Formats: sequence, C-alpha cells, structure tokens
Amino acid sequence: MNRRTELRAFLRSRRARLSPADVGLPTFGGMRRVPGLRREELAQLAGVGVDYYIRLEQGRNHKVSGAVLDAVARALRLDELERVHLHHLARPDRRQPPAADRVSEGAQWLLDNMPDTAAFIMGRRTQVLAWNRPASKIFLDFDPVPERNLALLVYRQPAIRQLVLDWPVLARNVIAWLRLEVGRHPEDEETNAFIAELASEEPDFLRLWNEQDVVDPMHGTYRLRHPLLGELTSTFRTLLLPEDPDQLLIVYAIEPGPVGPEPEAADVIRNPPPGHGPVQPGCCPTHDIAVFIVLGGSAPGPATDSAPAA
Repeated sequence: MNRRTELRAFLRSRRARLSPADVGLPTFGGMRRVPGLRREELAQLAGVGVDYYIRLEQGRNHKVSGAVLDAVARALRLDELERVHLHHLARPDRRQPPAADRVSEGAQWLLDNMPDTAAFIMGRRTQVLAWNRPASKIFLDFDPVPERNLALLVYRQPAIRQLVLDWPVLARNVIAWLRLEVGRHPEDEETNAFIAELASEEPDFLRLWNEQDVVDPMHGTYRLRHPLLGELTSTFRTLLLPEDPDQLLIVYAIEPGPVGPEPEAADVIRNPPPGHGPVQPGCCPTHDIAVFIVLGGSAPGPATDSAPAA
C-alpha cells in the first residue's frame, strides 16, 4: 500500500458511487462497463483534460494545484473531510513530519489533572500513549496490556465488542483515524505495514477499509455495557494537541454517572482463586481483558494511575 494505491482506490470509489443522472449527464442508454462515472465524465465535470485527470487518479501528477483538487472534489460531491483527505493523498509534499511516540510533559500534566473525566492520548497507528485513572475505570487499564493499540484491541479482543454496544461505530472510527494518517503520511512504511497486517488477518477491518468511507472520528457517542457499572452512554470529543499534530487527546463524558461496582463482582476481579497465578489479559475465561476495564487495573499489586510521563 502506498500513496498512489490509496489515491487511485479513493477516487475510483468516489466515482463509483455517482451515476450520470446524479450529476445531470446524459446516459445515451445501453449497458455501462463500469459502475458510476467514467473518467472522461468526471474530467468534463471538473473542467480538466481527460489525460490530466487520468494522471491524477494514477498518482502521476505531483504538481496538481489545490484549485484543481477542489474542482474534482466538487464534481465528486465530496464532503469537507473527504476533500481534505483528497488533498493529503494528492499533494504529499504537504505532509507533516512523523510524530514521536511519546507525550509531552504538558500533555501528561493535562491528563493527570482531569480526575473526573476519562481521557487518553493516541499517537501514530492508533497507539495509546497515555491515559488517566477514569479511563482505566470505565474502559481499560492499558498498563498490563501487552499491545497498547486501539485498532488491535477493537478488532482482536472480544471483550471490547462486549463492552461497546456500538462496536460498528467504534470500528469505523478506527478506520477513519488510520485513513487520515495515511493521508498525512502516505509513504510511511510502518503505517502501511500495520494496515496491511490488519487487512490480511481481520476480515472486518478489510471490509471496512475497502469501503473507502471517510467519516468524522472527532466526536460522537458510544453505548457501553460495563461489567460492573451497567449500561452507560459515552460521548467523546477528539482534540489535536498543538505540539504534535499526530497526537490526539480523546476526552469522554460518561452518563449516567457510575454508581459503583457490586461488591461481589469487585471481589472476583481483585482476588483470583488460590493457585491461579498472575492475572493477565486473556489468561482464562474468567479473567479476560475485561478484567482490567474497571478499578484502575485490579490485578494483584499496586494500581497505576497513568502511563509514565515522557
């Protein structure tokens, strides 16, 4: 996967969803060999030459202007997120330098001083870089988790599907975050390898990725079924950190307020049976990764409030 592949797939998918009738073009009857608009028809609508548009769709026009991309976006009826995504893919010279996989002291301070609000910071490839105690109680204590990566957790951990009733919405948001990253860094080998691995191993990921939808992952709502706190509504807002555009601060408002865990359930989580050994994610059916969703990481030993400061 590279920039040209992504650009070609995106533009083809956007052409395929429009018919000539949608944009006021005659069809002249008969069968059409391709779904949606032909390249020639799109070039006509955008006011550019056919050869010029073909080079653009193939990723061979590195000096395409922003005005031409906007004309193509209008012809394809792209929304604002899709228009920005097209610019990122078609103009790789505008991409940002890669981000460091650690948070700044200021960002960590912000997390630590949000005692009543669940929040975490996500970096490149949906890597979870830092979190606070409320996030540990409501969602997941990432400290004992071997792979602190949101995409891997969402697509590979059954407990996350059980926790998030709106799992399809979360799954599409993960795709959206990764697609925006590809737009910013289309030639990044690590990101492309990560996406290729998920696509080869997770059918749900491959299906959603191939749909080429560009959704807004910056705000929304999930319904949760918490193992101890019952059903909750989680409204989130995603903020870009000014010191690093590749790091996102995701903040959650939880309603209704947690009423506290049932004593019996809390005891099962805190105290494994005699001879069980250390509690780890997925160690047995009783102690799946959901064990670490509540109580700030309740495996034996001291709880961790957040990831280490950078």
